[in-house]
Amino acid sequence: MLTIAPELDGARELIAEANKRGVCVSIGHSDADLSAARAGILAGARHATHTFNAMRPLDHRAPGILGEVLSNSNLSADIIADGVHVHPSVVRIFLEAKGEERAVLITDAISAAGMPEGQYQLGGMDVEVKDGRVTRNGSLAGSVLTLDRAVRNVMEFGGWSLQKALRLATKNPAAVVGAERKGSLEAGADADLVALTENGEMRATLVRGEVVRG
Repeated sequence: MLTIAPELDGARELIAEANKRGVCVSIGHSDADLSAARAGILAGARHATHTFNAMRPLDHRAPGILGEVLSNSNLSADIIADGVHVHPSVVRIFLEAKGEERAVLITDAISAAGMPEGQYQLGGMDVEVKDGRVTRNGSLAGSVLTLDRAVRNVMEFGGWSLQKALRLATKNPAAVVGAERKGSLEAGADADLVALTENGEMRATLVRGEVVRG
């Protein structure tokens, strides 16, 4: 999987070549206007990376890359649904725009995920974890989000059922990267599973059918 800003010189040629080689090309970390975003998709990009973050802001007269990401029904897109990187109300807009089949959850989590508040390192940089935020000099520097929390946030922010929200963390991301043995419960698939309560709380983890935690 490759993320690229479609407005860069040579981006369309790279996207086309990567697409020919079976690489999932995603647009992101980008200041692209609408035409550049559409050109990247026309060249073969089919996904968008952490929608809203590191993207040109949406403007109602100059919609830019976000205008294409949110309105293109053929484009899948992921989002950091922690309520910090993207406001819950905007997460809901994203969910409504991309729908159950095109929305994907990611965490952007650093090694401090699941750890107590305090000081940590990110690539040699000192960061602080406090109140669910990871910051460096006052700016966001990754997250401490976990996917089970992201699923519960989709249930809360979007009013989605657990069954509907789970697809964003299982079947959809597997489909994006072409992982045919992942993301589904069917014969021949890898038996890597999690057991959840009806509210999405973790209860057990299985790897290759064997309980490793629970």
